[in-house]
This record gives sequence, structure tokens and C-alpha cells, in this order.
Amino acid sequence: MMTRKMKINSRVLTAAASGLAPALFAPVAHAAWTLNLTPGIDKVSRDIYGLHMLAFWWCVGIAAVVFGFMIYSMVKFRHSKGAVADTTLTHSTRVEVIWTTIPVLILISMAIPAARVLVETADTAGAQMSIRVTGYQWRWTYEYVGTPVKFVSSLDRMSDAARQLDSGIDPNSVPNYLLNVDHPLVVPAGVKVRVLVTGGDVIHSWWVPALGIKKDAIPGYVNEAWFDVDTDKLGTYRGQCAELCGRDHGFMPIVVQVVSKADFQKWLMQQEADLKNEPATAATTTTASTSAPVAPAPVTAAPGAATALATGTATATVAAAATH
Repeated sequence: MMTRKMKINSRVLTAAASGLAPALFAPVAHAAWTLNLTPGIDKVSRDIYGLHMLAFWWCVGIAAVVFGFMIYSMVKFRHSKGAVADTTLTHSTRVEVIWTTIPVLILISMAIPAARVLVETADTAGAQMSIRVTGYQWRWTYEYVGTPVKFVSSLDRMSDAARQLDSGIDPNSVPNYLLNVDHPLVVPAGVKVRVLVTGGDVIHSWWVPALGIKKDAIPGYVNEAWFDVDTDKLGTYRGQCAELCGRDHGFMPIVVQVVSKADFQKWLMQQEADLKNEPATAATTTTASTSAPVAPAPVTAAPGAATALATGTATATVAAAATH
């Protein structure tokens, strides 16, 4: 009986090991990482980076002084050298004034620039264009306010295929795995852009480190942010949803493509032209499908009737699409 149980346990352990082996030794896609924050590509993000470094160096200085004093005291006044503790010292007004004044001055030196940057990040006055960002499970919708341009940005097909279980695709072979989209957000450099962030279902968070922006996308509420990318910082910058929003939270990246003003105008005009052509394409398709059954009836139709019918259908379809 004992031998049978041992055989069963051995088989169970073997099956478990064979099942875990592919997971343990499968190729892993690692995100790029650094030891510090990114300075960013506009003034606000660099100011935020400056605040981070200011606090960091204050922490380094405080740690050096405190631990240096501790180590010096333990070495200089150790018992083996005959040091005797002063049991009479119970209070020192001078010491208390010093160790209260210095921290207050340090906090003030950090609070003043922090307050200035905080006010600056919330100042959207003078924005030259606005973009409405709406988070959905699990994609982003971008709408250029004042224009008909609006599109959905989702995880690109290659990353989506590679992330599936048993896909057989090596994630390391996919460029920008899980950090690429089908339709990036295109913005011009040298223009103050206001971003209006909201949610369409649950709470998301629009986070682009290079822009120094991380705003929660809350349904029924609009958060504001802005950026003005330097003209010499053209390129592609990536971010992610930074709020746990459900099953595929890790699969809704953000891609911002920064172009020159001239290239942005060309892109925007092309998008508007494509949108204008969509109703015409839909009208042509609808006309073909509607007029097809009429063609086999030339006996009862008067000359030119089919042409009139097709023309009337096309006109009605275009009008309906334009109204819609």
C-alpha cells in the first residue's frame, strides 16, 4: 500500500515539474529601466525632475551628517577607550533650537519650489489646442477638440498575438512588446497642449513619464494637464495605464508621437480628409447593394429608371451620412 502511494506521489510530482518547466524557463520580456527618473521633454517635466533631485540630495546630505556623527561617536567615545557616559545631561535648549530650526529651513527650501511647480502644472491658460483622452477597458480614445478627428488607440496586433497563451511567439522578437499601439497620439512640438482626461467605464490613469503627466481617468470627472514639448525633442514616447482597471490592465499602453508643427498640420488635414471620404465610401457600398436587385428587371422598368433610382439612392445615402 505504501509503495503504491509513493508511486502515485512520484507521478504527481513528475507531472507538476513538467508543467512548471515551460513557465520557469520561458523567455521573459523585460521593460527598460533606469536608476533615476527621466528629465522629460518639456519644461514642467524638467522642473518635476529638479524637485526630485533637490529632495534626493537633501536626503543624501542628512544621511551623511547623521550617520557620520553616529559612527564618529561610537568610535571616539567607546567604552574600551575609557569613555564615561554623562548622566547629568537631561536638557539643552541650544540643541533643541538647532535641531528644530535646521529641519524647518530645509522644508522651506523644498516647499517653495514645490509649490511653484505645483501651480505651474495646473495652469492650462494659454493652451493652443485641447485633446480629450478617455480611458476604456482596455484602450484609449483620443479626440482633438474643435476638429472631427477622433480615434481609438489599442494594443498593437503583434503584441496582442504574442501575449496569448501558447502563441509560440517569442516576446523578445516583438518590437516594443506591450508598449506599442495601432494608432498613436500625434502632437506638435512647440505648442501648449491641454489634455482633458476622463474615464468611460472604470478608473484608469494616463501616465507618460517623458511628459511628467500622470492623471487619473475617472468616469464623470475631468482632470486637466498640459505639456509643451521642446522643438528639438521630436520622437516617440511611451507610457501605460497606471491604475489597476481590470483583467487586461497591463495591455493598454500609451504612445505619443511628437512631430513638427508643419508635419502635424499635414497629418491633421489627412485625418480630416479621410473622415470626409468615409461617408462617400459607405454611400457607394450602400448604393451598390441597394440597386443590385433592380438590374434584372429591364422588362418593366422604363428607360433611365434604373439610373434615376441609383442616383436617388446615392443622394439619400450621402445626405443621411452627412446628417449622421
